[in-house]
Amino acid sequence: MLAMLSDLLWSKVLVVMLVGIGLYFTIASRFVQFRYFGRMFAVLGSALHHEKGHVSSFQALVVSVAGRVGGGNIAGVAVAITLGGPGAVFWMWVIGLMGMATSFFECSLAQLYKRYEPDGTFRGGPAYYLTRGINQRGLAVIYSLLLLITFGFGFNAVQSYVVATSLDVSFGVPTWASGLALVVFLGFVIFGGIQRIAAVSEIVVPVMAVSYFACALLVIGINIQEVPAAFATIVSSAFGLDSALGGGIGVAIMQGVKRGLFSNEAGLGSAPNVAAVAFVPHPANQGIVQAFSVFIDTIIMCSCTALIILLSDVYQPGDAGVSGVALTQSALAEHLGAWGGSFVSIALVMFAFSSIMYNYYLGENALNYFSESNRKVFAVFRVTVLGLVFWGAAQDLGTVFGFADLTMGLLGVVNLIGLLWMSKLALRLLKDYDDQLADGKTPRLNADDFADLDIDRRAWPD
Repeated sequence: MLAMLSDLLWSKVLVVMLVGIGLYFTIASRFVQFRYFGRMFAVLGSALHHEKGHVSSFQALVVSVAGRVGGGNIAGVAVAITLGGPGAVFWMWVIGLMGMATSFFECSLAQLYKRYEPDGTFRGGPAYYLTRGINQRGLAVIYSLLLLITFGFGFNAVQSYVVATSLDVSFGVPTWASGLALVVFLGFVIFGGIQRIAAVSEIVVPVMAVSYFACALLVIGINIQEVPAAFATIVSSAFGLDSALGGGIGVAIMQGVKRGLFSNEAGLGSAPNVAAVAFVPHPANQGIVQAFSVFIDTIIMCSCTALIILLSDVYQPGDAGVSGVALTQSALAEHLGAWGGSFVSIALVMFAFSSIMYNYYLGENALNYFSESNRKVFAVFRVTVLGLVFWGAAQDLGTVFGFADLTMGLLGVVNLIGLLWMSKLALRLLKDYDDQLADGKTPRLNADDFADLDIDRRAWPD
């Protein structure tokens, strides 16, 4: 029953909603993700600036990359290729490019409606713009509960199991030892709040992403003559021009869309929780940065895994005997020797650990919506999360993962309803940014221009 509901949600409802809304925002914004692609790098140039109570724009980027880049990039791409053929990768690219527009708007709105907290920090995310933007506290409560269950509890235990089993299989480390090590390291990070999570992510995530990217570049360099053929295979399979390479165009599209959405999370409302606490002069600045996060995840990291697999002889069309992490490991081992498989395990561990930090913060932000800056409540939550991480390390949590998969889909539905409801305001925010750039100004939010909205003036001083 759980699997049937999850499949219905991900393969029907969410596909239509996410693709439709992504397409709408892309066209209505005059292709904002392409118009401002070059500006992503200009914005990042000033993204290291810190302000009291905020994290830097760059830190918000790496924390969200920590959440987006993970098992979906290593195992998810392999599953998509196994079930849908190489063409599934093309449709992952398409959904990623459209998702950049969705992410731009959800993160810009999260910035606009961020709130000042009694402890001097800031909070924001879909729960806040659902409440303040369209006065839908009921939707905000449902969203926060789903966020807490999905990321705060469910996925943290699942990620712990991924880390522990990977270390056990590759290096013989007992699962209890991995669980204990995770609890120690994670405890040090999360008891420091978002500032410490951001500081650790600022180091771990670039090392993690650059290492995996460098490994893929090495594989591409070794097989450089075959790279054009690999891209040709992806495109031809995407449009059903080579029936031997998968289950046909329909399966390729379905797998590409589903895995792409699951990997980059654009539209699901998770990244805006982190994007909201960055310091930027205009909300659209962080929208641009977060759109770049989707590009990193889907266009760069997923493509790395796809080329590692397709440039090897391990992948055989129609053979589902080797899939997921095992397919990626075997492909990399063929290219680089036995250490290639071990490298995948290490990368997976780093991806999973960074995802746990990200998941924890999403859960904390959801809890904060119900109990603002209550130290005792947060302390109990942190201890509970650490307990789940230790417990999850030794459990096969297939059912928990299935349940969290379903609740994450429902999370996306609630967020997308809110985004569509607020689409006129989102486009108004973009127009304000566009107009200031056209006048030769450095865009800054003037709160007086949005005096009709329930925004927190302390978050947007003159």
